[in-house]
Amino acid sequence: MSDTAQSSAQGGAGSTARIVIPEKHPMVTLLGATDSLLRVIERSFPDTDIHVRGNEVTATGDRADIALVKQLFDEMMLVLRTGQPLTEDAVERSIAMLKGAAAGGQGLAPSAVFTQSILSNRGRTIRPKTLNQKAYVDAIDRHTITFGIGPAGTGKTYLAMAKAVQALQAKEVNRIILTRPAVEAGERLGFLPGTLYEKIDPYLRPLYDALHDMMDPDSIPRLMAAGTIEVAPLAYMRGRTLNDAFIILDEAQNTSPEQMKMFLTRLGFNSRVVVTGDTSQIDLPGGTKSGLKVVQSILADVPDIHFSVLTSTDVVRHKLVGRIVDAYERWDAENSDEAAPAARRSAPRGPRSHTPRQPRRTES
Repeated sequence: MSDTAQSSAQGGAGSTARIVIPEKHPMVTLLGATDSLLRVIERSFPDTDIHVRGNEVTATGDRADIALVKQLFDEMMLVLRTGQPLTEDAVERSIAMLKGAAAGGQGLAPSAVFTQSILSNRGRTIRPKTLNQKAYVDAIDRHTITFGIGPAGTGKTYLAMAKAVQALQAKEVNRIILTRPAVEAGERLGFLPGTLYEKIDPYLRPLYDALHDMMDPDSIPRLMAAGTIEVAPLAYMRGRTLNDAFIILDEAQNTSPEQMKMFLTRLGFNSRVVVTGDTSQIDLPGGTKSGLKVVQSILADVPDIHFSVLTSTDVVRHKLVGRIVDAYERWDAENSDEAAPAARRSAPRGPRSHTPRQPRRTES
């Protein structure tokens, strides 16, 4: 039993636990304004009666659920001890972790996830919010090349950027190199106005935005002018050897197998590589294989390379984003067999798809 709370329980099919909250934890920080966090707990344990009186919480219900509720309050207080406020999202994720561990899943305590700090800037701390995110961050520390694969909103690029800035500040590397393939749905660089840099800016803008969250905005132009931070399209990586660098390839699902090989072989001494992408959002022309899909089968057994897979449960944007991802995955699974023949019929066949068909001549 943790020393953060005292509790008592009765045996039998139904159990009752009394959890005494130490006075150093004001109840409002534990239960939320207007009991918002308590309502999250009650929704997650619908068969458990939870009552609060003063600094005591009494829970009555199934013995297994009571044990989880007790553990949850201990974990919540461990998080509060670090000075980090509790949110509804954090409590929901803590409950999911505890239930997963009870069902035989990963057994890492929620407090170990939520209290791991990667980077702090302007009063804001970046930390993992799910078990898979923590495993991903830890893999970046342990491996030279790490792949982060998952749907939008799972933090795969943002956490990689935070690790890159952390490594630069700790002088583990001399520079950060951020790159993306300049491919987007329905657009080509030639159709965009302006110079080359103005053309590629929309593709690289998300990387700039993340940098501004993590560093003093006034220092970024200076660091970029000095070459300490480089943001460039993937084509600019060809022919280079990247030493003493933290290199991130974002949107890697839009690389061809040849581009992926070219990028990975840029690795130099004392460098670290993180490759991120979402294999469900490939914007390559029809018939072109995704380098991110191919590389998983090629490098799966190579030492010092790790593949971290994130899922809709790791989405840290609006809750609706995770539901949207799940809905699309279900739709894809249900319609894959029907869509395949139609896709084959409509798929362009190489250069001929870009050349107007000549009228057929008939002999008289």
